[in-house]
Amino acid sequence: MVPWLRVAAAYAWRLILVGAVVYGVFTILGRFQLIAVALFLALIIASVLRPPTDLLSRWTPRPLAVAVALVGSLLLLLGLLALVAEAVAGEWATLSREFRGGIRQIEHWLERPPFRISPGRFSELQQQIVHYLSTHRTNLLSSAVSGLGRVVEVITGIALALFASVFFLHSGERLWRWARDQLPQDARPVWDRAGHAAWRTFAGYTRGIIIVAAFNAALVGIGLLILRVPLALPLTLLEFFATFIPLVGSPIALGVATIVALAGRGPLTAGAVLLLIVVVGEIEGHVLHPVVMSWAVRLHPLVVGVSVIAGSIVSGVIGAIVAVPLVSVVWAVVQALRRTPP
Repeated sequence: MVPWLRVAAAYAWRLILVGAVVYGVFTILGRFQLIAVALFLALIIASVLRPPTDLLSRWTPRPLAVAVALVGSLLLLLGLLALVAEAVAGEWATLSREFRGGIRQIEHWLERPPFRISPGRFSELQQQIVHYLSTHRTNLLSSAVSGLGRVVEVITGIALALFASVFFLHSGERLWRWARDQLPQDARPVWDRAGHAAWRTFAGYTRGIIIVAAFNAALVGIGLLILRVPLALPLTLLEFFATFIPLVGSPIALGVATIVALAGRGPLTAGAVLLLIVVVGEIEGHVLHPVVMSWAVRLHPLVVGVSVIAGSIVSGVIGAIVAVPLVSVVWAVVQALRRTPP
């Protein structure tokens, strides 16, 4: 057997083993998706609120510091959501009027060259939509009922995440020491080093992606306000949360903003929003991610892209969000286990 074939075979069976392990992990997580997502969200909350909690615990008891950090962050989030709801309610009438006018402008634009779509085609499309809704009323109703079940699951997951985050913030180190002490004596120092490396990577990624999302949202919000795009504040909040899906989240959110701008303000404003997509993408890809994320996540962009696609195939949007921090943590653990102790 030639040497290169022997080496390729050795790498091949190792890759197959790694793939089987990853598939098994995702299969198990899929069966307990609610618990896994809740614990993941609890870790995010703990990584974000750990610095202010440690700061408050210098002057107050630890339980009080945890309570103040959690309640304060919840009040801030609820206030932001209330502000968005008020903005939507205030602009809804104007937006509906502008949206109908924008739809008519789009129809007139499609009727002209080079598309030359006849006006009867739009009426036929509207009739098909109405017919579909009337004939599939039962299926839509059952989908709405199942959607209510999903809402209950989401509320349950959020409650579990908050419950777990209290313990992570209050006694996370003790929980880790207990888990580490269950290992054999010789393995404890190595896995203790790996655990701390995993936490540093996860916390660094979480804080870094929040910084990137906040900067993107601020830049998009300023641009949409200058362009007078309807629902600028909700679209800014959408951009903030969409940034948590690397590579594809921000363009999708700005695509929604482009559609709103096209319907509400016309093609010129929509073109300006498209230019904003290019600017934000360039700043995020060439400035923010290299500067902010380099100290937390050391992954090649190709690995990030493949991880996002694989995560989305396995678990949809949740998988796309979890994929990059999961791969980063696994890589940090591998590096820590391979490193020889001083």
